[in-house]
Amino acid sequence: MSSISQRIERLPVTPMLWRVLFLTGIGWLFDAMDQGMVAGVMAAIGKEWKLTPADLGLLGSASAVGMAIGAAVAGMAADRWGRRTVITFTLVLYGSASAVSGIAPNFSLLLLFRFLTGLGLGGELPAASTLISEFSPAKARGRMVVLLESFWAWGWILAALIAYLLIPVYGWRIGFFLGGVPALYAAYLRKNIPESPRYLEQKGRYQEADEIVSKMEQQAGVKSNKVSVVNQLKEEKISSIKLSDLWSKVYLRRTLVLWILWLGINFGYYGFVLWIPTLLVGKGFSLVRGFEFTLIMSIAQLPGYYSSAYLIERVGRKVVLVVYLAGTALSSYLFGQATSVTTVLVFGCLLYFFSLGAWGAVYAYTPEVYPTRARGSGVGWAAAVGRIGAIAAPYIVGLVYGIKGKEAGFTYVFVMLTLVFAVVAVVIALLGIETKGLTLDEINISEL
Repeated sequence: MSSISQRIERLPVTPMLWRVLFLTGIGWLFDAMDQGMVAGVMAAIGKEWKLTPADLGLLGSASAVGMAIGAAVAGMAADRWGRRTVITFTLVLYGSASAVSGIAPNFSLLLLFRFLTGLGLGGELPAASTLISEFSPAKARGRMVVLLESFWAWGWILAALIAYLLIPVYGWRIGFFLGGVPALYAAYLRKNIPESPRYLEQKGRYQEADEIVSKMEQQAGVKSNKVSVVNQLKEEKISSIKLSDLWSKVYLRRTLVLWILWLGINFGYYGFVLWIPTLLVGKGFSLVRGFEFTLIMSIAQLPGYYSSAYLIERVGRKVVLVVYLAGTALSSYLFGQATSVTTVLVFGCLLYFFSLGAWGAVYAYTPEVYPTRARGSGVGWAAAVGRIGAIAAPYIVGLVYGIKGKEAGFTYVFVMLTLVFAVVAVVIALLGIETKGLTLDEINISEL
């Protein structure tokens, strides 16, 4: 194990790590606000512009196309130019494009702005989770990444509040303004985030890595155990890997499992979360009532995340993923059968609880199965492939819902999503590996 990694593993959770987590999480919160805003906007703009279900599905898919491209490019960029550089640039791009979406004069330009928003959003998420993972010691790594993901729940709750309180009064444009402008301020705050010391060491920039880790050791009251800087600088730099390398014999199994995981959870999640307000309107509830239900269900994300964060360091990543994905599948089926206010709220809350707990585990698990030289690219490409599911799901849900009608279509949509979540749970159970308690250097080829 390298000197920098060894020193990080000796540390507790330091104030610097909490600070990096908070500043990274604020950007994550605004990313979630944007995605949550689309759910509210789809219901409101559909009425104002008289859009078909297929048009609404296209709106949901536009940012997902950008997210797919952004994740793939940003993942490789993070391995080349650094995690910090990528998460700052992508947040600026996202915030600017989201704010401009609020002044879109027509549907075509709105689709373009949503695509640009997706480029920034898709690029940020894998780089941010990689940064937190590399800053954390093994004993706290999973919990810290899930806590990062929990900012998504707060962003979604804020989006639901805006949709419930402001969109019916001021229109859908206010949502994009409130999501985009504060994100630019969050990007400004991120200038104080240090680069990943593991990444710096891998690139031969030991002096910079040493300064960061030394500060963390000072905060923790841990005596430094340095290796000569001169010796470290003589180490050979390792170049970043290519996409084809992820499918070599070395990485084949982990790449296959991660791509299926990301593809399935994206399809299932974006298949319901962007459509729920609109589907509830189709069930006979008013638009405001649909936003109210979505707000209540969004609050259920918080215990989902925090329970996942608690369990992931106790029972392991694989068990948490399988249990929460299976719970999501069951909740999806029950929600599709719901007919009353009570059953809609109960099963809807369970759906949000399990699905977001699973998402937290996904982000904790993914950076752990690749070495530092491949981590950004591996996470980025998994996220990019996952966005194919996010692109397809809103459109396919719109088609199914339109073909089957409002009553039967509601049930058909959630049966389809149930099958997707169930298949992913089975794949993880059969082919997934466990990374709990292992340092990032110990997760090697022999374990596969």
